[in-house]
Amino acid sequence: MSRPMGDSHKRFLQTLMSNGIISSLQAKALHRHCCETHGAHYSSDRLDEFIDVINAQLQPMFMHVRKGMSEEDGLQYYALVNMAETDITRMSSDYADNELELFRKTMDLIVDSENGTASSTDILNCADSLQSKKLKKKETEHVLNKFVQDKWLSEKQGEYTLSTRCIIEMEQYMRTIYQDLIKMCYVCHNVAFQSQICENPHCGIKMHLPCVARYFKGRSDPHCPSCNDFWTHEIPEIQQSQGSQSQSSSAAPGPAHGPAPTPSTSSGRRSRRS
Repeated sequence: MSRPMGDSHKRFLQTLMSNGIISSLQAKALHRHCCETHGAHYSSDRLDEFIDVINAQLQPMFMHVRKGMSEEDGLQYYALVNMAETDITRMSSDYADNELELFRKTMDLIVDSENGTASSTDILNCADSLQSKKLKKKETEHVLNKFVQDKWLSEKQGEYTLSTRCIIEMEQYMRTIYQDLIKMCYVCHNVAFQSQICENPHCGIKMHLPCVARYFKGRSDPHCPSCNDFWTHEIPEIQQSQGSQSQSSSAAPGPAHGPAPTPSTSSGRRSRRS
């Protein structure tokens, strides 16, 4: 018989619901805050067990607290996922039909791209050919801002990517719709969009930028871990924020994503050494 949720579990769940997604550091701080507030036993290494209690109670409602990795900084995040709605219909209560169509087209562009991004120009062009109802430029920009604000997309310098929340919640949908276009990271085995690809046409493995940074750390002559060909891409630097995000992370998280670290470009090429 599953253990019932206490007030500490309910507070944790309510905070997660209000934020949509929280980082692992925020989840740990929130776990402690909820336990101390409601006089529950707290152990810093039992966050997963704490969440298991919540998930057991959520199962009949087809909800689940799921953990996933950010493609931008390599950190772990937690999101509340609706297991009953495995496609974009989960967003239907918040967006009009033409806005959902724009999101689908944006997702198409991102998944089909080599580096997991879609430019604002390409998205604006899509908005002019919507089947449901065309969106004007200003309307499209407003909708894109809303997607970013609601944490379905991330944006940097006019380039849009699928957010951590989107990947966690819609991974199964994307696997079903895009099938062969979806590849897994060779290192962490999670879905990979923002990534580097081995340029050997007979290999073509993908690795997330943070995974590339960790895997090739300290190697001056990097080679593909699968085919052993020379790795021609620039190696991103490991972001300092991965190990030094504040231990004083807010117990009641605000926005789930802080400023994203800036990885080195994945499009750069290195000269093959003789």
